[in-house]
Amino acid sequence: MSNVQKMFGSLVFNETVMKDRLPTATYKAFKNAVFKSEPLDLPIANIIANAMKDWALEKGCTHFTHWFQPMTGITAEKHESFITPTADGRVIMDFSGKELIQGEPDASSFPSGGLRATFEARGYTAWDPTSYAFIKDDCLCIPTAFCSYTGDVLDKKTPLIRSMNVIDKAARRVLDILGNPSEKVVSTVGPEQEYFLVDKVLWEQRKDLVYTGRTLFGALPPKGQEMEDHYFGIIKPRVMAFMKELDEELWKLGVLAKTEHNEVAPAQHELAPIFTTTNVSADHNQLMMEFMKRIAIKHGLVCLLHEKPFAGVNGSGKHNNWSLSTAEGENLLEPGKDASSNLQFLVFLAAIIKAVDEYQDMLRVSVASAGNDHRLGANEAPPAIVSMFLGSELTAVLEAIESGKKFNSKTGLQMKVSGDTIPALTKDNTDRNRTSPFAFTGNKFEFRMLGSQASISGCNIVLNTIVAETLNEIADKLENVSDVTTAAKAVVKKIVKDHKRIIFNGDGYTDAWVKEAAKRGLLNLKSTPEALPYMESKKNIALFKKHGIFTEAETKSRVEILFECYNKTLNIEALTMVEMSYKDILPAVNDYLKDLTTTATNKKALGVKSKADIALINKVSAAVDDMYANLEALEKALAAAEKIADVKKAANAYHDKVFAAMAKLRTSADLVETLLGDAYSPYPTYGELLYGVNE
Repeated sequence: MSNVQKMFGSLVFNETVMKDRLPTATYKAFKNAVFKSEPLDLPIANIIANAMKDWALEKGCTHFTHWFQPMTGITAEKHESFITPTADGRVIMDFSGKELIQGEPDASSFPSGGLRATFEARGYTAWDPTSYAFIKDDCLCIPTAFCSYTGDVLDKKTPLIRSMNVIDKAARRVLDILGNPSEKVVSTVGPEQEYFLVDKVLWEQRKDLVYTGRTLFGALPPKGQEMEDHYFGIIKPRVMAFMKELDEELWKLGVLAKTEHNEVAPAQHELAPIFTTTNVSADHNQLMMEFMKRIAIKHGLVCLLHEKPFAGVNGSGKHNNWSLSTAEGENLLEPGKDASSNLQFLVFLAAIIKAVDEYQDMLRVSVASAGNDHRLGANEAPPAIVSMFLGSELTAVLEAIESGKKFNSKTGLQMKVSGDTIPALTKDNTDRNRTSPFAFTGNKFEFRMLGSQASISGCNIVLNTIVAETLNEIADKLENVSDVTTAAKAVVKKIVKDHKRIIFNGDGYTDAWVKEAAKRGLLNLKSTPEALPYMESKKNIALFKKHGIFTEAETKSRVEILFECYNKTLNIEALTMVEMSYKDILPAVNDYLKDLTTTATNKKALGVKSKADIALINKVSAAVDDMYANLEALEKALAAAEKIADVKKAANAYHDKVFAAMAKLRTSADLVETLLGDAYSPYPTYGELLYGVNE
């Protein structure tokens, strides 16, 4: 591997490049505008654009693109060359400040949730100077926001930036009152990315993987993950080669790829970055997913980012490690040596507790998808019930505050694990609860509900906005009081008393917790169709409108888009199951039955009696008859759902009827698979897929 320090950020128009290529006055003006979230003057933009163009040309670029993130959940780009014609028939390479600041892609074919008609094609992209431009595929990529001709937000970046501005102002209000002013507060995120790698040759033979990203059929192999021998196990050479190249390509783009390891399920892995500002982290995570897919192909692999590509083994999530930091470098969620006496920390903690309790519905909505419905509540993911884990230490602090008693800290306890040979370990003030949706892990909260293929923008828009709301409520109570300390302690105490129901440090997988959560009045929204309507509640529409995140129309449009995505996903999956049943499974079974009956007939002709032949024929015939009955039921349910025009009613039909029919068909088809001889298998099995990367 070449020099990492030299490689890192080599394809990014970052601070180092700007300092080197921009006039000092221009650089300072740019930094000031970014820090204050103010627009850049066109003359300054012209200077920056010219410097960007020269740098990009030196790196081999001929084109530029406004790189944006529409509501599809993936990125989009429209490439434009730098060429400009001259009067003498030649061309020059040119790039203006106007081209840098604003672009005009066609907006008609992107999801809009009814905000615009297909014939209303014009849309705009606007440069986001808070995220560095970079080079990908010899093209200068400029991170941008995306909106319609009427100004309606059509992307994920714009509301995320708005939410960051909102929480910045709210957090600074509270810090000012507490006597610790800051120039800026930013939300930071480090999203851990889980994924599967399977052999490309095997992937190509599975229509379900090709069309939907997950296996719609498949019986479990004799060995799954029960031996727990894959987690943190030795990384196979082929996978290691993939990881090595992935690191290098991401480092060139300034992505802080840090930790990689085998995950719990066979063929499952994880890549975790170092945290950075939420907007940049969202951009980097999109690049991470893109490069995982493209680099896997180079190694004869396919990267699966679906939340549940294989039934019966762990699915994949994206653990969203969220915190707040000041421009001066202070982590506002750092408890310090004694959390009980750290009033600033307790105020921010109380704001988050209140926010998660009051807006648990929106946190659930922010992770809702057809894929994630398979994962939530399983052994590797938190349940659909939103709760907070604080650990015994912080919980005891809050209990002491509520009761008015003195707290005795146990922070800093030493643990000896091997006499005096191994140094004593310092025990953290909180454990890690893998069953908790929203767990405090030392100086940040880990939101574990997000699915692996989702953009991190959605959940962080919600997190930033709801915490900003409660911080402002606290600031309203503390402004103009004579004794801020006493008033702040009283506010924290009341919040703990009113919202402690959201705190749960136990096992989130038990039936006892489901019953307990219901008693506490916590929501248990098990499916996407159950969750999405909550986004349109008066409370949530008012919240987004108040903080300028979404207009009412933009909020409702997102609900419409999410419903449409859910319906289309299940429709594609159901159609794929029908096709695989008719074209792959049933012909394979018929071939098998034909050979079985031929063998039985030949034996009988020779006077050989074999009960096993007849029994097997009857067993396979009964299984395939059951499968066919379930196939017909799925076709009927699918036809009915496809006729429903209302997306919400259709979603309920897809969930209640189509999805239920799909589950029954799968069960019967998987039974048929277990009875087939290997030579008759219509596609690679789970065993081949999960253990197919052995080099």
